[in-house]
Amino acid sequence: MATKQKILIDCDPGHDDAVAILYAHRHMDLVGVTTVHGNNSLENTTRNALAVVEMGRIDVPVAAGCAEPLAQVPVGIAAMHGKSGLDGADIPDPTRTVIGTHAVDFIIAMAEKHKGELILATIGPETNIAMALRREPRLKQWIREIAVMGGSTTLGNITPAAEFNIFADVEAAWAVYESGIPIRMVGYNITRQTGFDQGDIDRMRASGRKVASVLADLMAFYLEKQRVGYGLNVAPMHDVCAIIPYIDPTLIDYVHTSARIELTGTYTRGMTVCDLRTLMNSQAINMRHATPANAHVAVAARSRALIDQVVDTLLTYD
Repeated sequence: MATKQKILIDCDPGHDDAVAILYAHRHMDLVGVTTVHGNNSLENTTRNALAVVEMGRIDVPVAAGCAEPLAQVPVGIAAMHGKSGLDGADIPDPTRTVIGTHAVDFIIAMAEKHKGELILATIGPETNIAMALRREPRLKQWIREIAVMGGSTTLGNITPAAEFNIFADVEAAWAVYESGIPIRMVGYNITRQTGFDQGDIDRMRASGRKVASVLADLMAFYLEKQRVGYGLNVAPMHDVCAIIPYIDPTLIDYVHTSARIELTGTYTRGMTVCDLRTLMNSQAINMRHATPANAHVAVAARSRALIDQVVDTLLTYD
């Protein structure tokens, strides 16, 4: 039996974060969960993370991290996830508590312990990661890869150009993208079309399994928010898309290219500027303003097959 890949999830739960944690635990060696501001306050995202690991009977450390961006004004909570950040189901308050170590220090400790092996999945604002890089520059050699759910090769969701996770701490995202650590980015252009539809929710509800039933209630709330807010017919599973490639690399296609963070644009601050010119032109190396490739950027997904695999995994709980 193959050794499971080691992963640490830095997140801001969030409906899709909850699914990402549960999915990763089944398929990978989840060494811990760290929390950050983003979809909601740090207090709420941390409570939600604890509730999710407790619901899934996942015995891993949970460490609370940064409560606000590095430099910018906080963008406020993501209304799509409701007042608590995880509305739609009656989830008991967790009995577990966070460990005494700050998320930044925990990330550094896990990276040092698992040198060259650890995948760091950042599926919220990247404040904790940027702070860890500042505190311990050797992370650049220790971390195998950073899996990012963030950005977009096309449209944004919080602004026309910017996706929420990147926009919530633009300077932190810049620090991560410029770190030199290999990056695997799946953006809003892919994740907005990859999610649970009503049939998936009905399937989970009909299973009779407790975890799946709770998730069905959560996703019904989230789906309605997406219908009203964006006209989508799926509840996007943004964050699990960052995990999937390590389990089944056939489900998302990537191109190795340059992905840079726009810091100062009046209308484009927080935009992930992905150079896709190389897809169509073998002579693109001669194009002006080309920058070195620093990321594998998602450009296509087999969304139905991906979601079927996620639902199958969620049904293994209980």
